Amino acid sequence: MDNSKADEIFKEFKEHSVSEFFKKNRQMLGYSSISRSIVTVVHEYVTNSLDACEEAGILPSIFVKIEKQEENKFKVIIRDNGPGIPKNYIGKALAVILAGTKFHRFIQQRGQQGIGAAGCTLFSQITTGKPIFVKSNTGKNAYSCNVSIDTKSNKPIISNLTEINESEQGLYVEINLADVKYINGEHSVYEYLRRTALSNPHIEIKFISPDNEEFIFLRAVEEIPRKSKPIKPHPLGLTVNDLFEYASYSKSNKLSLFLLETFSRVTRDKLKEITDIDLNKDPKKITWEEAEKLIQHFKKIKWMLPDTNSVIPIGEKQIKIALENILNPEYMFVTERKPLVFRGGIPFVVESAIAFGGNSGNKQENESFANILRFANRVPLLFDAGNCAITSAVKTIEWKRYGLDLETQPISIFVNVSSVYIPYEGVGKEAISKEEEIINEIRFALMESARGIQKYIKGKQQINYEVNKYKTIMRYSKQLAQDLSSITGKDLSDITLKINKLVEKHYKKILNTKNEEKEEDKNES
Repeated sequence: MDNSKADEIFKEFKEHSVSEFFKKNRQMLGYSSISRSIVTVVHEYVTNSLDACEEAGILPSIFVKIEKQEENKFKVIIRDNGPGIPKNYIGKALAVILAGTKFHRFIQQRGQQGIGAAGCTLFSQITTGKPIFVKSNTGKNAYSCNVSIDTKSNKPIISNLTEINESEQGLYVEINLADVKYINGEHSVYEYLRRTALSNPHIEIKFISPDNEEFIFLRAVEEIPRKSKPIKPHPLGLTVNDLFEYASYSKSNKLSLFLLETFSRVTRDKLKEITDIDLNKDPKKITWEEAEKLIQHFKKIKWMLPDTNSVIPIGEKQIKIALENILNPEYMFVTERKPLVFRGGIPFVVESAIAFGGNSGNKQENESFANILRFANRVPLLFDAGNCAITSAVKTIEWKRYGLDLETQPISIFVNVSSVYIPYEGVGKEAISKEEEIINEIRFALMESARGIQKYIKGKQQINYEVNKYKTIMRYSKQLAQDLSSITGKDLSDITLKINKLVEKHYKKILNTKNEEKEEDKNES
């Protein structure tokens, strides 16, 4: 190919903004189908509201309303009681892709990339041509405005900015959507909000559907989750590239100081185990080969578990309260694993629960079967189940070993993965990447929960077995009393009474348990 041809081809070479990229690839943001898109919008605003409320120390109350305008056109209204957004940040917060308060901080939050809310603005704009309408009250000032995106420059456009009198603190967003469809069922807005209440028992949600049905998910606990704190990355899971990146920002002039100051759990005693690398060397001057050696040393050293101040699991107590509140199961077993790390030195914690009976699982006509409730940092994952680490882990378990049948029993399998950085399969954030460390941890957690359910089911089966034995014996006690009376000549009623007392004494514990169960069922009904 001659130079003139190359010059001609590269005349079309242009730079594009990230907004333009996602304008053409909206499916990557979660707007891949007309039914999924409306859930994605609700998801993005609700997660932002939850993060903002918790960071401000406010128990979250969220209002969601969906109004049908015409075929495949809806208006979504979302209001929270959070801290609001200051006027000078409203454009960046809601209309600049890859801008936000979260990505650069090493702490756990639901949102990560600074894409979600701006992605909603972009989706509204490209399907309806309309900006979003916003009202915000920070407690100091209140205003309303319209917000849209200049996609060529990835910059916000603010119009009709007006000071207003607003008594309620928080953020109000009104967004018009086209090319969307509201559905019921497992992938609906209602189900997303129900599962949000399940994984966030401190939230209160009021939802009004397009049919004007009102649903309220009441707050189950009055306790705000503790705030996460920024931490240093753990040495395990680091790659060579991670080391080079951290070293490029370091102000330390010695490799030893760089390791002590940059990473958690690194002590001078641990550094003594690294003998074949010059730790006095400037960290910016280490070679790729030296970095590879360091990574190999990190894998051999026995480290303390990672600091989890940055990670906020839901907690066993809260999960039990939430499951009781939403599913009211016959029995449940909750497991919380110890923190581990995956690539990048990032800590993560897996929690699992199995709920059995009650409103657990899915029910169709007279049949029951299991469902999987997937969460990442307390956020429900409704879509892309087949590509998710949680689903993969569930499939690896031989459930029948634990007396469980996912195809016939009312079972809900609950899994939440908490981390500073959730490795999602895509920017739509609906499936956790199939990292080996994460799949293994989920698997171990679920097997522990399954053993807890297995014990309960076996105990229940044993009780039923003993009760049936008692009933069988009592059926023959009358004949036995008559035979003994004939042989001994003693009073029949006296012998009958003694036999009954003897049998009841033997089965007293079983009978009491069964009576308690009956009383509970009576009280519930």
